[in-house]
Amino acid sequence: MNPNEKTGWTPLSHADEDLERVRSVPDTPQTRAATYKLAWTDEDFMTRRELRPVRLQLELLKPEMTLAERGIRSTVILFGGARLPEPGGEAWAAKNETQKRNLLKNSVYYDEARKFARLCSQHSALSYYREFVVVTGGGPGVMEAGNRGADDVGAPSIGLNIVLPHEQAPNPYVTPELCFNFHYFAIRKMHFVMRAKAVAVFPGGFGTLDEFFETLTLIQTGRMERVPIILFGKEFWSRAMDLDYLAEQGTISPGDQDIIDFVDTADDAWEIISRFYDLQ
Repeated sequence: MNPNEKTGWTPLSHADEDLERVRSVPDTPQTRAATYKLAWTDEDFMTRRELRPVRLQLELLKPEMTLAERGIRSTVILFGGARLPEPGGEAWAAKNETQKRNLLKNSVYYDEARKFARLCSQHSALSYYREFVVVTGGGPGVMEAGNRGADDVGAPSIGLNIVLPHEQAPNPYVTPELCFNFHYFAIRKMHFVMRAKAVAVFPGGFGTLDEFFETLTLIQTGRMERVPIILFGKEFWSRAMDLDYLAEQGTISPGDQDIIDFVDTADDAWEIISRFYDLQ
C-alpha cells in the first residue's frame, strides 16, 4: 500500500517518479554518496542542527493538515498524570508506601476522566465528531482514561505523544489515524490549545502543571480565547497550589483565579461546559 493511502494525502505527481528514478540509477560510488540523496529523503541531513527550523515547521504542519482534512474544528483537552492507575490496578510508579496509598486514592480520577471523555464524545457525535473531540497526551494514566472514554462510545480521539528518554508508547485507545508523535514540546503544546474549547486538568506532576500554567498564561494575557478550565480534585489542588495567596501577594491580579473551576465529578465538569456554551 502506498503510505499516502493511509493519510488520504495527495502527493506531488512527480514525487513517486523521482524516487523511482533515484532507485533505478546505476550503483556507483557517486550514487551511494550521502550528498546524492534527495534532501527530503536524507535522514542524516534532515536531523542536522541547522535543519531545526524546518523540523519545527513540519511538526506544526503534519498534525494541522491531518486534523483539518478530518474536519476537526474543536477539541476538549484532558491533562493529567501518567502515573495514576486505573481503580483496582497497580500503583506502578510508587516509590514508597505513602505514594502508593495516594496514587491508589487518586485513581478515582481515572474513572472520572473516562466518564468525562464519554460525555464530551457523546456531544461530539452531534457534529459528526467535528466539535468537542477529546485530545490527550496519548500516554498512560489520565491520558489513557480520556482516550478510553471516547473509545467506549465509538468516538475518535486524538493522542499527542512525545519522544521522551523513557519511552512513552501510545495507549491502545487512541484513534490510530489521529495518533501523532512529537519531538518538540513547544509544537505539541500549540496543537493542544489551537482548537481547545475546554481544558480539563486532573491530578498530575510537573508535566501536568507545565501544561496547565502555560494555558492559564495564554488566557490571562489574551493570547487565547477564554474557555472553561476545570480542575478535577478539589482536595488535591487545594494543597498543590494556592492562587488566592498569589493574588494576595500581588503577583497575579485579583480575579485571575476565577479563570478556573474546581470539580470532583465528570457530570459537574460537563455542566460547566454546557452552561459556558449554552449547549442546553
